[in-house]
Amino acid sequence: MPELPTTRLTLLARLQEPANQAAWEEFVAVYEPAVYGFARKKGLQDADARDLCQDVLRAVALAIERWDPDPRRGSFRAWMFRIARNMLINFCTNRRRHVRGTGDSAVHEVLAELPGNKNGDSALYEAEYRRQLFVWAAGEVRDEFAAATWQAFWQTAVEGRETKSVAAELGVSTGAVYIARSRVIARLRQRIEEFEQVAN
Repeated sequence: MPELPTTRLTLLARLQEPANQAAWEEFVAVYEPAVYGFARKKGLQDADARDLCQDVLRAVALAIERWDPDPRRGSFRAWMFRIARNMLINFCTNRRRHVRGTGDSAVHEVLAELPGNKNGDSALYEAEYRRQLFVWAAGEVRDEFAAATWQAFWQTAVEGRETKSVAAELGVSTGAVYIARSRVIARLRQRIEEFEQVAN
């Protein structure tokens, strides 16, 4: 696992330095899949969703210096969601002007829903962000745990398997499974909080 930055600068402050590759890699690892998932759930095809991701990330890179961390103006995530949503609307509007047969009626349904579905879009984007944040954090902390500890967590907390059967498979007590799951969850929460302290 890469070392966590020792500097007190937040991720957003580090993003304002275009040459800070590590900050951008961390940012993209969480936010690109979230934007992609949001775009796919709104009906875009894979290639279009990937294009939208690139456009959103480019827009954020160009505007990050102007982002104001004043809590009265909203969180960073809300600011980024507005960028993603506006770009999705622009994409769909441009597509409507230059109609191409997709054979997919879902795209037309998306166009019909976009203007009046702000709360639903926000919830969809937030859910996708949370899912991708979990995936990223799991990748970040996975190597900190023994294989049996990780499996005890993964199989019970993620896959929803019974503690008793997982304990039997791993050859440990049910108490050991609970402890392992608790340790991993605590570390995941800590890593997510570290990320979110700089991204909200």
